Amino acid sequence: MPGSKLTVVGAGSVGTSLAYAALIRGSASSIALFDVNAPKAEAEALDLAHGSQFAAASATVAGGGDIAVTEGADVVVITAGAKQNPGQSRLDLAGTNVRILEQLMPPLLERAPDAVYVLVTNPCDVLTVAAQRISGLPPQRIFSSGTVLDTSRLRWLLARRAGVSVSSVHASMVGEHGDTEFPLWSGATIGPVPIREWTEGGERIFTPEYLAGTATEVVQAAYKVIAGKGATNYAIGLSGARIVEALLRDDNAVLPVSTVLSGLHGISGVALSLPSVVGRGGVHRVLETPMDDGELAALRHSADTLRHTMDALGL
Repeated sequence: MPGSKLTVVGAGSVGTSLAYAALIRGSASSIALFDVNAPKAEAEALDLAHGSQFAAASATVAGGGDIAVTEGADVVVITAGAKQNPGQSRLDLAGTNVRILEQLMPPLLERAPDAVYVLVTNPCDVLTVAAQRISGLPPQRIFSSGTVLDTSRLRWLLARRAGVSVSSVHASMVGEHGDTEFPLWSGATIGPVPIREWTEGGERIFTPEYLAGTATEVVQAAYKVIAGKGATNYAIGLSGARIVEALLRDDNAVLPVSTVLSGLHGISGVALSLPSVVGRGGVHRVLETPMDDGELAALRHSADTLRHTMDALGL
């Protein structure tokens, strides 16, 4: 990507995985890693740079604890924040990570005033609202990765069950990136076939019970990974790199990122994930995705859950 700079804020497991994914995929021509732990950021950047010969495209890599490393970024991905521990919900992290954002956003905006900002830190929906208010940026330029990863988890499970490639599955997780997220079964398809009508040996294999179990498995996926290895990092790194590519390449890709809504489905002032057109400059529009009555109720439940947390934080 000639003339494109990605800054990753936070040199923890998520930030470094995202920077690594962006390097090997050729997502940007320049990658900067910033962390208050300067030796860690410098060492991670050096390790990445040593392998840059083998990346998909030529890219420069820099890192450190000086905010100047973020200068002139086109996209800033924020991964810095308190770590989610086993048994802890994403919303439990809200207060600590809002305070971190209050310290981070002003100096970042000074160095990269024209950047698009992508939040990956949890709870990403609550933090998107906080960051938008702190920065004053329009919602299309400051959003979160939302349910992009959750959607990938969903499609992987459905593809494995149907015996097809993941790219042939068209289904999305929406709402909160958390315990109240849910799949849009009413519009889900494999190729052109509605998910509920997909058959194997003449029998429909995606029964209501199977779909309900799959939705639960997606919601609980992060907890399972965190319990086993302490953090989720590879998949969120890859999905974050994909969002960066959509921005820098002006893909106009439809991705379920989380933006602050303003009246869509009767919801305002809350950030929720819905299929959105993502290209150069940010989120071009949030699609008015058809939903059945149960899905609309679930979306409003997501909004109410997040609003409760926001009220407790004074947002």
